Amino acid sequence: MRLDDLNTRSRDIFRQVVETYLETGEPVGSRTLSRIVGLGLSPASIRNVMADLEDAGLLAAPHTSAGRIPTHFGLRLFVDGLLEIGDLSTEERRNLDAQCRAAGRRTEDMLSEATAALSGLSHCAGMVLVPKSNAPLQHIEFVSIGIGRGLVVLVAEDGTVENRVIDLPIGLPPSALTQATNYLSARIIGRTFEDARALIERELAERQTELDQLASGVVAAGLATWSGDDGNSGLIIRGLGNLLDDVAARDDLERIRRLFDDLETKKDLVKLLDLARAAEGVRIFIGAENNLFSLSGSSVIVSPYTDEQQKIIGVIGVIGPTRLNYARIIPMVDYTAKMIGRLL
Repeated sequence: MRLDDLNTRSRDIFRQVVETYLETGEPVGSRTLSRIVGLGLSPASIRNVMADLEDAGLLAAPHTSAGRIPTHFGLRLFVDGLLEIGDLSTEERRNLDAQCRAAGRRTEDMLSEATAALSGLSHCAGMVLVPKSNAPLQHIEFVSIGIGRGLVVLVAEDGTVENRVIDLPIGLPPSALTQATNYLSARIIGRTFEDARALIERELAERQTELDQLASGVVAAGLATWSGDDGNSGLIIRGLGNLLDDVAARDDLERIRRLFDDLETKKDLVKLLDLARAAEGVRIFIGAENNLFSLSGSSVIVSPYTDEQQKIIGVIGVIGPTRLNYARIIPMVDYTAKMIGRLL
C-alpha cells in the first residue's frame, strides 16, 4: 500500500484520523471527523472510507470502540508521506544550546546534558550512544569486590573513567591483582586502549611476560571484558519518568513495563542505535516494524552526530509511545545532533 493508491477523499480522512489521534490519544470516530471543516462528508460516508482504510491495514479498531486508530504501518505511511514537519522555536534552540554549553569540557558530560535537555523538551526518554574515549590511558587498577568478583578501573588522560566487573577465580590471592595491575600499568600509560591491548595480547600469546599463571588469567579477563562490549560505545538514558506521565490505561502501563525491561538490558537498544549510524539525518523506528526488541508500542527517533572530521561517532534521540508529536520532535532531534557536532 502506498499513498498514491489512495484517492483524495481517503487520503484526507486518513490524515485527519492520524492527526487527531496524535493530538488526543483517543480512537477517532466518524462523527468526530464529520464535524471537521473542509471534509463536507456525512458520518456514513466517512465510515465507509474508514472501513476501506482498515481493510488496507492503515487503521485499526481497538477493543469494541467505534473509533479508529492508525496502525504502525499507517503511522509509517503518514510520517513518510503526509507529515508536515515544524521547526524549533528560538527559545527551544536557546535552551538546548545553553544546557549543552554549560555542561563542561568532558564530551560525556555534554552529551548527558544534551540528552536530558532533549528529554525535557520532547517529554520522552532521551538517549545517546556515547563513543568510547580514544585518549591515551594513564591508570588502571584491579580491585577485589567480593568472592569471585573484581572491578577493573581504567582512567584516560582526558579524565574519562570506565569500570568493568570481571569474574575472578575463587581464592585468588591479593598479590595476583597487584601483579596484574603493575604489569598493565607499565604497558598502558601513554597508549590508547587498542594499542595497549595489541601489545599485551601479543606478549601473552608469546608468553613474554613476567606474570604468573593466576595474574595472567586476571589480565586476560580484563582485556576480554573491555573487548567484548557491544560496539565501541556506551549508552546514556535520561528522563524515563516522562514515559509514565501519559499512562491512561492498564494496556499503556504494560507497554511501559515492557519498555523499561528492554531499556534495562540495553544490548538490543545499542544494536538499534548502531543501525542509525549508517544513515544521514533523522531515522524513525515505529512500533512493531523494529524487530530488534519488543517495543511493540513505542517509537524511536534518532539522528547520528559527527566529530570535527565529520565522522559519525554516535547517535542521539528519544524513545516514547507511537503517539508522538513527530512534527515537533523530528526537528528537535535533528537540531540537537547538529548542535553536538558543532560543539565537538
